[in-house]
Amino acid sequence: MKLELVEREKLALRKRPRRLRKLQSLRLLLRETRLSPSDFIYPIFVDQRLTEREEIASMPGISRLALTELQEEVAEIKASKIQAVLVFGLPVRKDSVGSEAYAPDGIVQQTVRAIKKSAPDLVVATDVCLCQYTDHGHCGVVRDGKIVNDESLQLLSRTAISHAAAGADIVSPSAMMDGQVKAIRQGLDETGFSDTAIMSYAAKFASAFYGPFREAAESAPARGDRRSYQMDPPNLREALREIAVDINEGADIVMVKPALSYLDVVREARSRFQTPLAAYNVSGEYSMIKAAGQMDWLDAKAIALEVLTAIKRAGADIIITYFAKEVSQWLREEEH
Repeated sequence: MKLELVEREKLALRKRPRRLRKLQSLRLLLRETRLSPSDFIYPIFVDQRLTEREEIASMPGISRLALTELQEEVAEIKASKIQAVLVFGLPVRKDSVGSEAYAPDGIVQQTVRAIKKSAPDLVVATDVCLCQYTDHGHCGVVRDGKIVNDESLQLLSRTAISHAAAGADIVSPSAMMDGQVKAIRQGLDETGFSDTAIMSYAAKFASAFYGPFREAAESAPARGDRRSYQMDPPNLREALREIAVDINEGADIVMVKPALSYLDVVREARSRFQTPLAAYNVSGEYSMIKAAGQMDWLDAKAIALEVLTAIKRAGADIIITYFAKEVSQWLREEEH
């Protein structure tokens, strides 16, 4: 018995995982999950009413942009080696059917044309929704206090087509209307935009983490909430059903939103589906890290890197994040 114990102790000494952690260069050599600027999509807010950028109080480091500042912003994004942006627009006026969302000269349409003129190879994705453009702030048409699903599909399809006509590479329906991917795919194909990809907000939860975004995009509902169409946060199986539906309807990329508090959904989606998977590191996740860092309660840089690594480790191919420019700079510094 004593001999067996000695042999087991010798074997345990041979298995020392710490040997592979003693040097930073060795840890980097063996790193299993690596972040890269090419993993990121950087969201931008462009406001048709502005003549210069305007900081967003609840999102430190993020601003609403004027059209005249796009060229400078795009140059910074390109210098950061980020390959893609996600465009959100704030219009001059709003109405009950969000007509500025699908206007040929709407703010997103103008933004797409401007970006493609200055950086043709930058991937441009556009958010396809009505909430920023409606006077009631909901993501679809409202009749008698209810969201009318099928009438909303027509307007979402018109919006996506107008974005594609402006030069968008990817359209991203986020309204969580049933059948939105099918309606948009059909509309794009029938109007000659069969090469325009769809990145659907397939599993978009009714999350409390969207607060800063709603300030940034001025998109909070005037009355009620979005729980009748966005997903109930406790539901995982339902999220997988939603993802499967969007893939069957023609989504080229599917998204889980938010990311950080729904890493289990990201992991399950990665395990079950072969379709490219995006995860949205949303405004509240960004802002709470920034705020805590400003108070010196934590190391915001270290936390941001840890969070984004966790999202990628869970299985996301694409991470939509407001940290994209900063993290890309940190990664370049680490290389040197």
